Amino acid sequence: MSTVDDILEHIGEFHLFQKQTFFLLALLSGAFTPIYVGIVFLGFTPDHHCWSPGAAKLSQRCGWSQAEELNYTVPGLGPSDEASFLSQCMRYEVDWNQSTLDCVDPLSSLAADRNQLPLGPCEHGWVYNTPGSSIVTEFNLVCAHSWMLDLFQSVVNVGFFIGAMMIGYLADRFGRKFCLLVTILINAISGALMAISPNYAWMLVFRFLQGLVSKAGWLIGYILITEFVGLGYRRMVGICYQIAFTVGLLILAGVAYVIPNWRWLQFAVTLPNFCFLLYFWCIPESPRWLISQNKIVKAMKIIKHIAKKNGKSVPVSLQNLTPDEDAGKKLKPSILDLVRTPQIRKHTLILMYNWFTSSVLYQGLIMHMGLAGDNIYLDFFYSALVEFPAAFIIILTIDRVGRRYPWAVSNMVAGAACLASVFIPDDLQWLKITIACLGRMGITMAYEMVCLVNAELYPTYIRNLGVLVCSSMCDIGGIITPFLVYRLTDIWMEFPLVVFAVVGLVAGALVLLLPETKGKALPETIEDAENMQRPRKKERKENLPPSQASRPSAKLKRKGIIAAGADFALSEARDGASLSPPPKPTQTNLTYP
Repeated sequence: MSTVDDILEHIGEFHLFQKQTFFLLALLSGAFTPIYVGIVFLGFTPDHHCWSPGAAKLSQRCGWSQAEELNYTVPGLGPSDEASFLSQCMRYEVDWNQSTLDCVDPLSSLAADRNQLPLGPCEHGWVYNTPGSSIVTEFNLVCAHSWMLDLFQSVVNVGFFIGAMMIGYLADRFGRKFCLLVTILINAISGALMAISPNYAWMLVFRFLQGLVSKAGWLIGYILITEFVGLGYRRMVGICYQIAFTVGLLILAGVAYVIPNWRWLQFAVTLPNFCFLLYFWCIPESPRWLISQNKIVKAMKIIKHIAKKNGKSVPVSLQNLTPDEDAGKKLKPSILDLVRTPQIRKHTLILMYNWFTSSVLYQGLIMHMGLAGDNIYLDFFYSALVEFPAAFIIILTIDRVGRRYPWAVSNMVAGAACLASVFIPDDLQWLKITIACLGRMGITMAYEMVCLVNAELYPTYIRNLGVLVCSSMCDIGGIITPFLVYRLTDIWMEFPLVVFAVVGLVAGALVLLLPETKGKALPETIEDAENMQRPRKKERKENLPPSQASRPSAKLKRKGIIAAGADFALSEARDGASLSPPPKPTQTNLTYP
């Protein structure tokens, strides 16, 4: 009886068919970018001040320049944060139509010190200093309504969380291809409807729907490509699939620069999803999933199609397919298994915190850059470029240095960069950008490393559950990050960076408490996982004299170690074959951008 991996060794593990399929799915990965971090452009908040009809008429009558109008009619202009709030959210309660006001310092006739004049909130809206538009300028999400921008981004992360939880069941129940096409269709429709939303409430509904299906579709794309390639290529396609997301960041910056209107920008980034519906004719169902559903004939038909595309043929001796694992022999995982024993409990808590930290710092740094940067487009572009060397460094280090130290250092670099940025003066903008890029590279590496190590620390039968539960903290972090960034910057612009520095440095220190997984076999049982920080029994036996090595462990006899069966999706990690945990036919391992 042969498996799909056996057949791929003969018909091509990464030949023409896999390369074409990877290219198509990489487009899907890049198109996910606007939904994940598009708030930087969709929710851009320009400088603004209260609009007073009478003041505008007086300015026109007196022939003031824009600077003179602001100086005479807007309170609290100055460098301090308090002055910024006054100038953007408050107005003088003055009747600008009274005839006693002259054109040279009109308020001097009402009070010797303009600070003594009464102030009130904006009543007639705001004037925004921008040639384009965003959801902020259209729906006036500023001042007392600024929290609504936070909610806009949090809602999409709630969708990510729910969609990621559902996708494992749906992809296993209905198939990878069907779920992929459904998520693409809903994403395209909800994205287009969001672009024509008549009000904020409807925009929020469509934003949630996009979050519900977009990340799920991204994950299914990852599942498909890792199930189409052979064992030795899964780590490579995992890294490249996530690099495609980085390419999407660069393209998004350019598109947003060309299209400064948020509605047209939303249309532009949604349009590719309608094109992805053509994948119905381009991408077949995963033969691994078909085998897991005992649809052997359909699976073999697709395998023969792959072989033909690759210019190969399927040997007759390998045409007797069998599922990669016997589901009947599997142990049933429980969430309690993640905290039942001391070492696994420690691993679970540290991994959950690191998933949370990676999400908060990654999204938070991007959002903070959108608030503090001089040129939002260039800053976004430059910071995205550093994700390429981050991926390259990971490839160089994980099999040479190991996982733990590069992971810890990347978290600490991100935290230290955030802390250093606080003390850099604004006139050294080039240094601020350099340090910010260094922090972005660090947290990108940390994000990639947690994907890998999460799968390597759990025994086989709870590995998928462990990845799912721990990585859910990524979306929890995404839910609170907008409130963390936008509310703390109201207090002090650099306040979020102080918080990021603390959580990043703590994450790096906690990583050092985890065992090194480089060169170690994946744990098969609970006891294997508990013993990861000391030499494995099998490895110690190899160094013992033959008489001692052949004696079975009494402890193992008493406990009756149960072999949980090979995990289809993650067994390749024994050889370091996957950067992000690939999926398996019956459960889904999740990876995040």
